[in-house]
Amino acid sequence: MPSPKPWLAHYPAGVPELAAPQAADALGLFRAAVAMAPERDALRYFDRRISHAELDRLSDSLAAALASRGFGAGDRLALYLQNQPGFPIATLAAWKLGGIVVTINPMNREFELAKLLDDARPRALICLAGLGEDILPRLPEGTHRPDILLWSGERDWQTRDDPRIFATIPRREPVAGDSLMHCIETFAGKTPPRHVPSANDAAFIVYTSGTTGLPKGACISHDNLVRISAAHRAWYALADGTPLLCAAPLFHITGLAGHMVLAWCLAGPLVLCYRFDPGVVLDAIAEHQPRSTANAITAYIALMNQPGVDPAKLSSLDTVTSGGAPVPPSVAVQVEQKLGWRILNGYGLTETTSGVIIMPRGGGGRVDPVSGALSVGVPISGVDVWVAGDDGARLGHDEIGEIVIDAPMVARGYWGKPAETTECMRADGFRSGDIGFMDRNGWFYIVDRKKDMINASGYKVWPREVEDVLYAHPAVREAAVVGIGDAYRGETVKAVLSLRGSQPATRDEIITWCRERLAAYKVPRVVEFIDELPKNAAGKVLRRVLRENAGAAE
Repeated sequence: MPSPKPWLAHYPAGVPELAAPQAADALGLFRAAVAMAPERDALRYFDRRISHAELDRLSDSLAAALASRGFGAGDRLALYLQNQPGFPIATLAAWKLGGIVVTINPMNREFELAKLLDDARPRALICLAGLGEDILPRLPEGTHRPDILLWSGERDWQTRDDPRIFATIPRREPVAGDSLMHCIETFAGKTPPRHVPSANDAAFIVYTSGTTGLPKGACISHDNLVRISAAHRAWYALADGTPLLCAAPLFHITGLAGHMVLAWCLAGPLVLCYRFDPGVVLDAIAEHQPRSTANAITAYIALMNQPGVDPAKLSSLDTVTSGGAPVPPSVAVQVEQKLGWRILNGYGLTETTSGVIIMPRGGGGRVDPVSGALSVGVPISGVDVWVAGDDGARLGHDEIGEIVIDAPMVARGYWGKPAETTECMRADGFRSGDIGFMDRNGWFYIVDRKKDMINASGYKVWPREVEDVLYAHPAVREAAVVGIGDAYRGETVKAVLSLRGSQPATRDEIITWCRERLAAYKVPRVVEFIDELPKNAAGKVLRRVLRENAGAAE
C-alpha cells in the first residue's frame, strides 16, 4: 500500500515529521531570545542597530504608555506603518498587555482604511506621520476612530536618510496625536503590567487581500506563530543567530510570521529597509549579510534586473524562498544565473500563517512534465495536505482539485465572521480556494485560483500555464493572463505584458510564440503591453485590476 504521506520520503536529514515549538506563545519566543542573547542585534535598520535587550526595554516603555491610557487585554492595536523598528516595538508592547495587533497596508487610502477600522474596531492606532496628516482627516463620517492615536516619523530610528527611500518624504508632524518616540522616551524605565498570553489567544488580525467586498481578518494565534516558526526553522536548518532579510512588508503574513517572529525564534537579527527598493535591498544584503529571505517572485525579478547587480555581493543568502504567486520555471533559472540563488518555491496563505508547502533544501526546479508547472514542494513538518474534488471527496494522485490544508498553523477563524469561518475552516482542513494536484511521489503543484480559471468555449484555461510560456520569451519581463468577454467563445485569453527595455516584441511575435507551445484555445487572442503590471504591496500581480480594465475582445 502506498504511503499516505509520500512526501515524507523527500524530507532532508534531520527534519522531523512534527517540529516542537520552542515556547508556548510568540511573546515567549522573544523573551527567550532576550535571555539567550541580550546584546545580539535584534534589528538592523540602515545605520541603526537595536539589541534584544534594547528592543525589550523600548517595548516595555511603549506598553507602559499604552497601559496608562487604558489599553489592556483583548484590545486591538492597529499598525499603519512601513517596515521600520516601530512595528516590532509596537507588536511586543501590545502582546505584553494581552493585546491583538491589527496590520494595515500603508498603501490603503481612507475608504479602505475605514472598512478595516470599522471591522476590527482597534482601541489604538499607530500610523506614519504622513498618513496621519493626509489620510486620517479624510476618513468618512461615522468611521470608528481609535481612542489612542500615536504617530511615527518616517525618518525615525535611523540617520542615514537614504535618498532612494526618503528624498520624497517631507519632514512633517501631524497636528493630532502624540509621537511614538516621545511616548517611549517619556515612559523609559517604566515596567508595564505583566501578561502571559495563552496559546489560543489571537496575536494578529491580518486581512486577506479579498477580491470583492470587505477583506476578511484572519485571526492568527500565538500557537499558530510558534508552530510555523518551529517548522520553518527545522525545514531551512536555520541556526541560532541567523540574520534574516525582511524585504516583504511586515503588514503581510510573510513579513510577520516568515521573518519577524522567526527572527525571535532564532534570536537573530532582522534586517529592515522601510519599503522595497531594489537598490536599497541589494545594498542591505551586501552590508548585513543575511542568510535567509522569502519574497514574491516579482521582487526577485526586480532585483535581477537592477542595473549593476553584483552576485558576488549576494552570496550570504543561501536560503531563498518564493511564494504568494506562481514562479515560472524560466524565471527561476534566470534568477539562479544572474543572482546565484536557487529559489525554493513554496506555497502558503494568510490563513496558514505563511508557507506550509515548500521545496526541500537542495531541491528546486522540479517541473511537472504534463502541465509545465513548477512544483511548490511538499508539506513541511506538522502539515497534512490533500486534494478535494467538487463533491468534497479526496482525490488520487495527479487529479486536479482544491487544495485542503490540515495543520496547527491554520488560523482559528475570521474576525467577527462565523459563517465564513465555518465555510472555509472545517474539521478535515482549510479550504484554500486554490486548484492543484499531488503527483504519485508526493510533490504538489498549484494550477491556479478557482476564480481565475478562464472558460473558452467550454475549455478550461489556467492562466499560470499560459504565463509560464510567456515568461520564457526573452523579451518578456512580467506577464499576466486574464479572461475577457467574447461574444462567440464566452471568454477568451488576454495577455498583459511588460517588456525588457532592450528587447522589444510585437503582438504577432507573442502570439506566434504561444501558438508553437500551447493548444490553440490557450493562445492569447488579445495582447496588451504596459510599463508595469499592477501589484499589491506584497508583490502579487493584481489580475482583478487587469480584468476590470480589460474590456471585451473585438
